[in-house]
Amino acid sequence: MAKTIMTADDSASVRQMVSFTLKQAGYEVIEAADGKDALTKLNGTQIDMLITDLNMPNLDGIGLIKGVRGMSNHKFIPIIMLTTESQETKKAEGKTAGASGWIVKPFKPDQLLAVVKKVLR
Repeated sequence: MAKTIMTADDSASVRQMVSFTLKQAGYEVIEAADGKDALTKLNGTQIDMLITDLNMPNLDGIGLIKGVRGMSNHKFIPIIMLTTESQETKKAEGKTAGASGWIVKPFKPDQLLAVVKKVLR
């Protein structure tokens, strides 16, 4: 059975690129427009991994990670930050919130898939 990955990003083009890359590799994908949308879609949905942007309206990536980590059925899923931010302070904030990894945009599809395969064992 295919693993399901949620991608949360306020940029439709980034969501489409991430979704296309993951679907080509055989993953099921659920798209969310921001952190709030992601939390709504996660309610009652089982996913294997979350890929989220940091800077989003309504609820940013840090808030989303904290929300997901507070859900008993998603507490331990891998969460990757996919963002333009590369400062160590932002990475530390993401790690403290519960992020499993960090990819800086722009990314190469092969780079994204390598990280996904690494954390989705």
